Amino acid sequence: MIYTIIFIALVILVIYAFYVMRPKKIEMFPKHWHDLLVKNVLFYKNLSAADQVIFRKRMLLFLGEINIDGVNTTIEDLDKILIASSAIIPVFGFSNWSYNNLSGIIVYPDTFNADLQFSDKDENKKILGMVGTGRFEKQMILSKKAIRLAFSNKTDKHNTPVHEFVHLLDKMDGETDGMPEFFLGKEYIGPWLELMHKEMERINNDASDIRKYGGTSQAEFFAVASEYFFERPKLFKQKHPELFKMLSLCFQQPKQGS
Repeated sequence: MIYTIIFIALVILVIYAFYVMRPKKIEMFPKHWHDLLVKNVLFYKNLSAADQVIFRKRMLLFLGEINIDGVNTTIEDLDKILIASSAIIPVFGFSNWSYNNLSGIIVYPDTFNADLQFSDKDENKKILGMVGTGRFEKQMILSKKAIRLAFSNKTDKHNTPVHEFVHLLDKMDGETDGMPEFFLGKEYIGPWLELMHKEMERINNDASDIRKYGGTSQAEFFAVASEYFFERPKLFKQKHPELFKMLSLCFQQPKQGS
């Protein structure tokens, strides 16, 4: 019974957020946001001044299209900045990109479980982020704690919101299957599959520095490897040159790792 009540409440929240609390378009980029970006988003900091202008414009477009709503937490400027940055980073190499398969983002204060309940007991059921299915098909759910941690640790290879946005990109060809045919083209899928399965085997044999979750499925490998690609591009290029070339082609970001 409690699960049914929670489910109904969440459906009402999503409908309310989508139809009533539509995102208000930010006409001008707040001046203090630039400093927050430089301080918190290394990808932005490493861009040229001209590309930073483009990045900021695309952030505004994203925030004008996608509603971000908190559940038992307040959405602060920094949260908007980090979420929007996570959305722009994987698609910065594409011009005029819009997430047509996303309408809203729900932010929980911390981890949650598969029933979308706050989770603080079973470690194996703690979720940091997920792309919705069914009635929540165009929704993303993220942990505020995970969002902040993704950008506060500059030395790891982990970024939960980027991971979830990569899942959305993977889904552009109809399936979340780790084969980004929409971006790579059919001629590269064979080489990509070969590289992916080879590295997944290395992960599962404890012979890779790509985190273990990447060995659980093709979809998770693509998202986990992409996190690494964007978080630590120089190290990824050094450790995984072939995967680096393939992901550079996929995301059209030749400057990564330079």
